[in-house]
Amino acid sequence: MVPTAKEESAIILDFLPNGYPFDSRPSHQKTAVAQAIGRDHFTLLELVPKKDKFLSPYEEVYIGDKEREKVHHIIGKIELAKLTQTAQMELEIVIKDLITKNEKIFIGFFNKAGPINTRIHQLELLPGVGKRHTREIIDARDEKEFETFEDIKNRVKLLPDPLQIIVRRIFTELNNEDKHRLFVQT
Repeated sequence: MVPTAKEESAIILDFLPNGYPFDSRPSHQKTAVAQAIGRDHFTLLELVPKKDKFLSPYEEVYIGDKEREKVHHIIGKIELAKLTQTAQMELEIVIKDLITKNEKIFIGFFNKAGPINTRIHQLELLPGVGKRHTREIIDARDEKEFETFEDIKNRVKLLPDPLQIIVRRIFTELNNEDKHRLFVQT
């Protein structure tokens, strides 16, 4: 289970310098807004940049408790369905990039995942991984821990691409399709 923790950095998915188009307030009252995903816990967030700061897609911004250079404040969490079309298109690219940059963390999940209860194992929560694949993963990691996604693919027969499995699981969690959380902070 992912412990509840605050994000320190976020990756910008979309920046709306004039605010949301559906905002009915006069233009002088609208504020710029950015949609972002947390770097460590995949939390979807709405941010307000500091005045005269422009945020670019894929830019990493500090959102922690110390002095922020570009972000004035965090409006709060946002649901996947409320992301702009641009943010939705960028989301999978950013998630894949974050997983690739932190491959060791996700390989660690494959090496350390355990049972949730007597009927279901954490590995079975991954799309395309059933009881047979779970057994094969456990047997392979008992022989020697996995080192890379490529290592998993080579040692576990007919397993779908581990990177894509994790991406799909993150989307499942972002959509609130399952009560169990492996990667996304609630």
